[in-house]
Amino acid sequence: MNRYSLHETFVVHQNELDSWKAQPHSHNYFEIIFIENGRGFHTINEVRTPYKTKDIFLLAPEDTHHFEIQERSTFTYFKFTELLFSNRINLPDRKYWLQRIEQILHRPNVIPGDVICHEEDRDIIWDIHKLVMHEFKREKIYYKEIISNAISTILSIIVRNISETYEKLKKDTSINLERSKIDDILSHIHQNIYNNDVTKINFMANKFRMSQSSISTYFKKQTGESIHQYITKYKMKLVEHRLLNTDFTIAEIAYQLGYTDESHLTKTFKKHYNTSPKQFRKDANLKDSN
Repeated sequence: MNRYSLHETFVVHQNELDSWKAQPHSHNYFEIIFIENGRGFHTINEVRTPYKTKDIFLLAPEDTHHFEIQERSTFTYFKFTELLFSNRINLPDRKYWLQRIEQILHRPNVIPGDVICHEEDRDIIWDIHKLVMHEFKREKIYYKEIISNAISTILSIIVRNISETYEKLKKDTSINLERSKIDDILSHIHQNIYNNDVTKINFMANKFRMSQSSISTYFKKQTGESIHQYITKYKMKLVEHRLLNTDFTIAEIAYQLGYTDESHLTKTFKKHYNTSPKQFRKDANLKDSN
């Protein structure tokens, strides 16, 4: 096993294995897995799919996975958290990258297999993979910035492929229309969680051609929560994730998620977690250091 580290915000592992001995496990970081060669099966969140040379997998925090190796395989793992994109590294679109990746983070791994549906995109990602490895080993000036931008590009391409595959599956698969409708409403909320105007009940009622009372009743029946409760809980999960995995200030997180100010966010957070965002982050950091 070869292991490389960029101050633990970005770690590379390389393994060549005949068998997989590790038990199904999860992590608290993102992981991009490159299949350098070999074949077998990869199980993510209990969904078993085949893998082969040049396949690419994305694991979000809390995804569980394991491999069954049929032919000697070489894996390269890029492991990282959002701290790789901290404001100490000048990545102009850091906030927008985080918004894109959260669409995957807080939705189940809908594409548990190889994440690439366009072969030209696969070639681009493998070229960027080579660039990352090259910069890693040389550690010349600006290599951190180059790596962070490279990983951001890889993730953007992966998100695009997953989104296209997901939409295709929705069209090609015979699914319950009622299930499809609630999925569409939830998807709208997830994709527009940063825009309060388009997650208001009146806007969504018009978008989905329902009255305000009927969409409210329908949503409550399907999810067990009101639209307002669901949006608030979803935002709190995003706040929790950013507190644990980024160095954004509380005020920055409040601004990003559409709260009027830090005190408004703190008040809402306390209702759900019985502690302030500041104390929540402090306690988590103390726990990690022990």
